[in-house]
Amino acid sequence: MSGYSLGIKELDDLVGDIREGTNLMIIGPPMSRKDELLDAIVYNTFSTAQDSAIIVSTREPGERVLGWFEEQNLDISTVNIGIVDCVTKTLGIGASDSDNIKRASSPVDLTGIGVKISQFFEDFFVSKNAPRVRLCINSLSTILMYSNLQTVFRFLHVFTGRIKAAGGFGLYVVEDEMHDHQTIATLKQLFDGLIEIKSMGDSYAMRVVGLSPKPTPWFEYSIDGKEISFSVSKTN
Repeated sequence: MSGYSLGIKELDDLVGDIREGTNLMIIGPPMSRKDELLDAIVYNTFSTAQDSAIIVSTREPGERVLGWFEEQNLDISTVNIGIVDCVTKTLGIGASDSDNIKRASSPVDLTGIGVKISQFFEDFFVSKNAPRVRLCINSLSTILMYSNLQTVFRFLHVFTGRIKAAGGFGLYVVEDEMHDHQTIATLKQLFDGLIEIKSMGDSYAMRVVGLSPKPTPWFEYSIDGKEISFSVSKTN
């Protein structure tokens, strides 16, 4: 297998192929559209029948996550995408699992979330021969609201390790203003690099750290569906 990409030309040109087994933290302030950035990266990196994606959603029901991809004209029946829905059952809604959505009881149910992730791994790797898997957790901050840091660290250690062993690609969203410095420093130990996001007045900028000898420049960005537009930040 070849390496992975972010599906964002400006960043991919700078960092090159992302090696198999890489885990990245996406960290930035609230309202910086990290959810849409994550979904756009997944969308833009589906390129072969061997590509697959597992998205753990702690904020939106699985149907809403899949709905975004369908709004961008992705034919869900032709790609390997699985949503671990940690929301629907917390709302008291009786919904069963489907081919694309598996339900965990809540964001605190790390055992159940782990089981559902593992079921999708088995399905994509063995049944569908789609080993180029992206594991995306949106978000770690929600999980940390319900579980202590040590428990979450152990959970993450298992799945970042699985991504490394399987040659996959992991992306994990964190709200940097929700946690103290020690929490962020502890989590960073599990990751190979960061997509950092910062506020720029009325806009936001991002850069990638850890995938090349030095960080990329800061790029101001806007998101329209699956399209991500960049300009070099004036702060560089």
